[in-house]
Amino acid sequence: MSVGTTARAPFWRRLSDYLTLLKPRVMSLVVFTALVGLLLAPGGIEPVAGIVSVCAIAVGAGAAGAINMWYDRDIDALMRRTLHRPLPAGRLHPAESLALGVLLSVASVWTLAIWANRTSALLLAATILFYVVVYTMWLKRRTPQNVVIGGISGALPPVVGWSAVTGSIEPGAVFLFAIIFLWTPPHSWALALFRQEDYAAAAVPMLPVTASRRATGQQIALYSALLIPVTLMPLPMGLSGLIYGVAAIGLGVGFAIHAWRLFQALLAPEPGAADTVIARKLFVYSVRYLFLIFLALLIDRWFLIPAPW
Repeated sequence: MSVGTTARAPFWRRLSDYLTLLKPRVMSLVVFTALVGLLLAPGGIEPVAGIVSVCAIAVGAGAAGAINMWYDRDIDALMRRTLHRPLPAGRLHPAESLALGVLLSVASVWTLAIWANRTSALLLAATILFYVVVYTMWLKRRTPQNVVIGGISGALPPVVGWSAVTGSIEPGAVFLFAIIFLWTPPHSWALALFRQEDYAAAAVPMLPVTASRRATGQQIALYSALLIPVTLMPLPMGLSGLIYGVAAIGLGVGFAIHAWRLFQALLAPEPGAADTVIARKLFVYSVRYLFLIFLALLIDRWFLIPAPW
Protein backbone atom coordinates (compact mmCIF):
# COMPACT_ATOMS: atom_id res chain seq x y z
CA MET A 1 0.00 0.00 0.00
CA SER A 2 1.38 3.39 -0.91
CA VAL A 3 1.86 6.30 1.44
CA GLY A 4 -0.87 8.15 -0.41
CA THR A 5 -3.33 5.36 0.24
CA THR A 6 -2.31 5.31 3.87
CA ALA A 7 -2.94 9.05 4.14
CA ARG A 8 -6.58 8.58 3.05
CA ALA A 9 -7.30 6.17 5.89
CA PRO A 10 -9.89 7.44 8.41
CA PHE A 11 -8.44 9.32 11.37
CA TRP A 12 -9.78 6.81 13.89
CA ARG A 13 -8.11 3.98 11.99
CA ARG A 14 -4.75 5.73 11.86
CA LEU A 15 -5.02 6.54 15.56
CA SER A 16 -5.75 2.90 16.29
CA ASP A 17 -2.75 1.85 14.22
CA TYR A 18 -0.46 4.27 16.04
CA LEU A 19 -1.67 2.79 19.32
CA THR A 20 -0.96 -0.72 17.99
CA LEU A 21 2.64 0.34 17.27
CA LEU A 22 3.07 0.93 21.01
CA LYS A 23 2.18 -2.72 21.80
CA PRO A 24 -0.49 -1.88 24.40
CA ARG A 25 -0.75 -5.43 25.77
CA VAL A 26 2.95 -5.54 26.54
CA MET A 27 2.82 -1.96 27.78
CA SER A 28 0.05 -2.75 30.28
CA LEU A 29 2.19 -5.36 32.07
CA VAL A 30 5.21 -3.04 31.97
CA VAL A 31 3.15 -0.22 33.49
CA PHE A 32 1.84 -2.44 36.26
CA THR A 33 5.23 -3.82 37.27
CA ALA A 34 6.72 -0.32 37.18
CA LEU A 35 3.86 0.96 39.33
CA VAL A 36 4.43 -1.80 41.88
CA GLY A 37 8.14 -0.96 41.99
CA LEU A 38 7.30 2.68 42.57
CA LEU A 39 4.75 1.93 45.33
CA LEU A 40 6.99 -0.58 47.11
CA ALA A 41 10.02 1.72 47.18
CA PRO A 42 10.76 3.23 50.61
CA GLY A 43 10.18 6.91 51.18
CA GLY A 44 7.26 7.53 48.86
CA ILE A 45 6.82 10.05 46.07
CA GLU A 46 4.56 13.04 45.55
CA PRO A 47 1.36 11.75 43.82
CA VAL A 48 1.56 13.93 40.70
CA ALA A 49 5.24 13.12 40.23
CA GLY A 50 4.44 9.43 40.70
CA ILE A 51 1.68 9.49 38.08
CA VAL A 52 3.87 11.36 35.61
CA SER A 53 6.74 8.94 36.25
CA VAL A 54 4.62 5.87 35.57
CA CYS A 55 3.22 7.50 32.42
CA ALA A 56 6.76 8.28 31.25
CA ILE A 57 7.78 4.64 31.77
CA ALA A 58 4.69 3.54 29.83
CA VAL A 59 5.50 5.89 26.97
CA GLY A 60 9.11 4.66 26.95
CA ALA A 61 7.92 1.06 26.70
CA GLY A 62 5.58 1.99 23.86
CA ALA A 63 8.38 3.85 22.08
CA ALA A 64 10.59 0.76 22.20
CA GLY A 65 7.71 -1.26 20.78
CA ALA A 66 7.26 1.18 17.87
CA ILE A 67 10.95 1.00 16.93
CA ASN A 68 10.81 -2.79 17.28
CA MET A 69 7.90 -2.90 14.81
CA TRP A 70 9.82 -0.66 12.41
CA TYR A 71 12.88 -2.92 12.46
CA ASP A 72 10.97 -6.23 12.43
CA ARG A 73 8.48 -5.34 9.71
CA ASP A 74 10.08 -7.81 7.30
CA ILE A 75 9.73 -10.83 9.57
CA ASP A 76 6.35 -9.63 10.86
CA ALA A 77 5.09 -10.00 7.29
CA LEU A 78 6.04 -13.70 7.38
CA MET A 79 4.33 -14.62 10.65
CA ARG A 80 0.61 -15.23 11.01
CA ARG A 81 0.61 -13.72 14.49
CA THR A 82 2.02 -10.40 13.26
CA LEU A 83 0.94 -10.32 9.61
CA HIS A 84 -1.83 -7.81 10.20
CA ARG A 85 0.20 -5.28 12.15
CA PRO A 86 0.12 -1.75 10.67
CA LEU A 87 3.49 -1.91 8.87
CA PRO A 88 3.37 -5.35 7.17
CA ALA A 89 -0.29 -4.68 6.30
CA GLY A 90 0.75 -1.39 4.66
CA ARG A 91 -1.55 0.83 6.72
CA LEU A 92 1.34 2.97 7.97
CA HIS A 93 4.67 3.95 6.46
CA PRO A 94 7.78 2.55 8.24
CA ALA A 95 9.13 6.08 8.71
CA GLU A 96 6.06 6.92 10.80
CA SER A 97 6.79 4.09 13.20
CA LEU A 98 10.47 5.00 13.52
CA ALA A 99 9.72 8.70 14.01
CA LEU A 100 7.07 7.96 16.62
CA GLY A 101 9.41 5.63 18.51
CA VAL A 102 12.35 8.04 18.55
CA LEU A 103 10.19 11.02 19.51
CA LEU A 104 8.47 9.19 22.36
CA SER A 105 11.78 7.73 23.58
CA VAL A 106 13.34 11.17 23.95
CA ALA A 107 10.18 12.63 25.49
CA SER A 108 9.79 9.84 28.05
CA VAL A 109 13.40 9.95 29.25
CA TRP A 110 13.36 13.76 29.42
CA THR A 111 10.08 13.74 31.36
CA LEU A 112 11.38 11.22 33.89
CA ALA A 113 14.56 13.24 34.39
CA ILE A 114 12.50 16.36 35.12
CA TRP A 115 9.80 14.86 37.32
CA ALA A 116 11.76 12.12 39.10
CA ASN A 117 15.56 11.97 38.92
CA ARG A 118 18.47 11.30 36.59
CA THR A 119 19.02 7.75 37.81
CA SER A 120 15.53 6.61 36.79
CA ALA A 121 15.82 8.50 33.49
CA LEU A 122 19.12 6.80 32.68
CA LEU A 123 17.62 3.41 33.56
CA LEU A 124 14.66 4.08 31.28
CA ALA A 125 17.02 5.08 28.47
CA ALA A 126 19.02 1.90 29.07
CA THR A 127 15.83 -0.17 28.97
CA ILE A 128 14.79 1.29 25.62
CA LEU A 129 18.26 0.95 24.10
CA PHE A 130 18.68 -2.61 25.35
CA TYR A 131 15.34 -3.69 23.90
CA VAL A 132 15.88 -1.94 20.57
CA VAL A 133 19.60 -2.43 19.94
CA VAL A 134 20.67 -5.48 21.95
CA TYR A 135 17.50 -7.58 21.70
CA THR A 136 15.74 -6.49 18.49
CA MET A 137 18.69 -5.63 16.25
CA TRP A 138 21.33 -8.02 17.56
CA LEU A 139 20.06 -11.03 19.51
CA LYS A 140 16.61 -11.80 18.15
CA ARG A 141 17.76 -13.05 14.75
CA ARG A 142 21.08 -14.56 15.86
CA THR A 143 20.71 -16.76 18.94
CA PRO A 144 18.11 -18.91 20.70
CA GLN A 145 19.22 -17.20 23.90
CA ASN A 146 17.59 -14.00 22.65
CA VAL A 147 14.79 -14.10 25.22
CA VAL A 148 17.20 -14.86 28.07
CA ILE A 149 19.63 -11.99 27.51
CA GLY A 150 16.96 -9.78 26.00
CA GLY A 151 14.83 -10.40 29.07
CA ILE A 152 16.95 -7.84 30.90
CA SER A 153 14.99 -5.05 29.21
CA GLY A 154 11.65 -6.53 30.23
CA ALA A 155 12.84 -6.94 33.82
CA LEU A 156 13.97 -3.32 34.25
CA PRO A 157 10.64 -1.39 34.48
CA PRO A 158 10.04 -2.10 38.21
CA VAL A 159 13.63 -1.04 38.86
CA VAL A 160 12.94 2.19 36.99
CA GLY A 161 9.79 2.72 39.07
CA TRP A 162 11.68 2.02 42.30
CA SER A 163 14.53 4.37 41.40
CA ALA A 164 12.05 7.12 40.49
CA VAL A 165 11.32 7.26 44.23
CA THR A 166 14.72 6.55 45.77
CA GLY A 167 17.16 7.67 43.09
CA SER A 168 19.07 4.42 43.57
CA ILE A 169 18.97 0.65 42.95
CA GLU A 170 18.35 -1.28 46.16
CA PRO A 171 17.90 -4.99 47.07
CA GLY A 172 14.11 -4.76 46.78
CA ALA A 173 14.40 -3.49 43.21
CA VAL A 174 16.89 -6.26 42.37
CA PHE A 175 14.42 -8.83 43.68
CA LEU A 176 11.66 -7.50 41.40
CA PHE A 177 14.10 -7.59 38.50
CA ALA A 178 15.04 -11.21 39.27
CA ILE A 179 11.42 -12.37 39.23
CA ILE A 180 10.74 -11.00 35.75
CA PHE A 181 14.15 -12.04 34.41
CA LEU A 182 13.61 -15.69 35.40
CA TRP A 183 9.95 -15.62 34.38
CA THR A 184 10.68 -14.43 30.83
CA PRO A 185 12.27 -17.62 29.35
CA PRO A 186 9.48 -20.07 30.29
CA HIS A 187 6.86 -17.49 29.29
CA SER A 188 8.49 -16.78 25.90
CA TRP A 189 9.41 -20.38 25.10
CA ALA A 190 5.88 -21.54 25.89
CA LEU A 191 4.72 -19.05 23.25
CA ALA A 192 7.40 -20.28 20.85
CA LEU A 193 6.20 -23.88 21.23
CA PHE A 194 2.71 -23.19 19.95
CA ARG A 195 3.91 -20.58 17.44
CA GLN A 196 6.88 -22.62 16.21
CA GLU A 197 5.81 -22.59 12.56
CA ASP A 198 5.66 -18.80 12.60
CA TYR A 199 9.19 -18.44 13.96
CA ALA A 200 10.51 -21.05 11.55
CA ALA A 201 8.92 -19.27 8.58
CA ALA A 202 10.58 -16.01 9.62
CA ALA A 203 13.91 -17.71 10.42
CA VAL A 204 13.84 -16.42 13.99
CA PRO A 205 16.06 -18.81 16.02
CA MET A 206 13.74 -19.46 18.92
CA LEU A 207 14.71 -22.53 20.93
CA PRO A 208 12.09 -24.93 19.49
CA VAL A 209 13.32 -24.02 15.99
CA THR A 210 17.06 -24.36 16.58
CA ALA A 211 17.12 -27.20 19.12
CA SER A 212 14.03 -29.31 19.69
CA ARG A 213 10.70 -29.14 21.46
CA ARG A 214 12.03 -31.56 24.07
CA ALA A 215 15.09 -29.39 24.75
CA THR A 216 12.76 -26.41 25.06
CA GLY A 217 10.70 -28.25 27.66
CA GLN A 218 13.85 -29.00 29.64
CA GLN A 219 14.87 -25.33 29.63
CA ILE A 220 11.38 -24.26 30.68
CA ALA A 221 11.54 -26.72 33.58
CA LEU A 222 14.98 -25.40 34.57
CA TYR A 223 14.00 -21.74 34.62
CA SER A 224 10.73 -22.56 36.39
CA ALA A 225 12.71 -24.39 39.07
CA LEU A 226 14.86 -21.28 39.52
CA LEU A 227 11.95 -18.84 39.45
CA ILE A 228 9.81 -20.35 42.19
CA PRO A 229 12.39 -20.26 45.04
CA VAL A 230 13.43 -16.74 44.04
CA THR A 231 9.86 -15.52 44.53
CA LEU A 232 10.06 -16.82 48.11
CA MET A 233 13.24 -14.90 48.96
CA PRO A 234 11.44 -11.89 50.56
CA LEU A 235 10.03 -14.13 53.28
CA PRO A 236 13.26 -14.98 55.16
CA MET A 237 14.57 -11.49 54.36
CA GLY A 238 11.58 -9.91 56.11
CA LEU A 239 10.60 -7.91 53.01
CA SER A 240 7.09 -9.37 52.83
CA GLY A 241 4.51 -10.99 55.06
CA LEU A 242 1.76 -13.60 55.27
CA ILE A 243 -0.37 -12.48 52.32
CA TYR A 244 2.49 -12.53 49.86
CA GLY A 245 3.89 -15.76 51.29
CA VAL A 246 0.62 -17.65 50.79
CA ALA A 247 0.13 -16.17 47.31
CA ALA A 248 3.69 -16.89 46.18
CA ILE A 249 3.54 -20.51 47.36
CA GLY A 250 0.14 -21.13 45.77
CA LEU A 251 1.03 -19.45 42.48
CA GLY A 252 4.41 -21.21 42.44
CA VAL A 253 2.76 -24.60 42.83
CA GLY A 254 0.48 -23.78 39.91
CA PHE A 255 3.44 -22.71 37.75
CA ALA A 256 5.35 -25.85 38.65
CA ILE A 257 2.37 -28.06 37.73
CA HIS A 258 1.99 -26.42 34.32
CA ALA A 259 5.74 -26.62 33.61
CA TRP A 260 5.91 -30.26 34.73
CA ARG A 261 2.93 -31.26 32.58
CA LEU A 262 4.58 -29.64 29.58
CA PHE A 263 7.89 -31.33 30.34
CA GLN A 264 6.18 -34.73 30.58
CA ALA A 265 4.25 -34.17 27.34
CA LEU A 266 7.43 -33.24 25.48
CA LEU A 267 9.14 -36.43 26.67
CA ALA A 268 6.63 -38.48 24.70
CA PRO A 269 8.11 -40.39 21.72
CA GLU A 270 6.19 -38.22 19.27
CA PRO A 271 5.20 -34.86 20.78
CA GLY A 272 2.31 -33.28 18.90
CA ALA A 273 -0.99 -31.50 19.37
CA ALA A 274 -1.25 -32.32 23.08
CA ASP A 275 1.96 -30.54 24.06
CA THR A 276 0.94 -27.51 21.97
CA VAL A 277 -2.24 -27.20 24.03
CA ILE A 278 -0.29 -27.56 27.28
CA ALA A 279 2.25 -24.97 26.12
CA ARG A 280 -0.56 -22.52 25.41
CA LYS A 281 -1.99 -23.13 28.88
CA LEU A 282 1.41 -22.44 30.46
CA PHE A 283 1.75 -19.24 28.44
CA VAL A 284 -1.66 -17.96 29.57
CA TYR A 285 -0.97 -18.97 33.17
CA SER A 286 2.42 -17.26 33.13
CA VAL A 287 0.85 -13.90 32.25
CA ARG A 288 -1.62 -14.21 35.11
CA TYR A 289 1.13 -15.47 37.39
CA LEU A 290 3.33 -12.42 36.97
CA PHE A 291 0.41 -10.04 37.45
CA LEU A 292 -0.77 -11.83 40.60
CA ILE A 293 2.72 -12.11 42.12
CA PHE A 294 3.21 -8.36 41.82
CA LEU A 295 -0.34 -7.68 43.00
CA ALA A 296 0.29 -9.86 46.06
CA LEU A 297 3.41 -7.84 46.88
CA LEU A 298 1.37 -4.67 46.73
CA ILE A 299 -1.51 -5.99 48.86
CA ASP A 300 0.97 -7.42 51.36
CA ARG A 301 2.57 -4.00 51.75
CA TRP A 302 -0.82 -2.36 52.31
CA PHE A 303 -2.00 -4.79 55.02
CA LEU A 304 1.38 -5.50 56.62
CA ILE A 305 0.43 -8.86 58.13
CA PRO A 306 3.68 -10.43 59.39
CA ALA A 307 4.50 -13.97 58.34
CA PRO A 308 4.69 -16.55 61.16
CA TRP A 309 7.98 -18.01 59.82
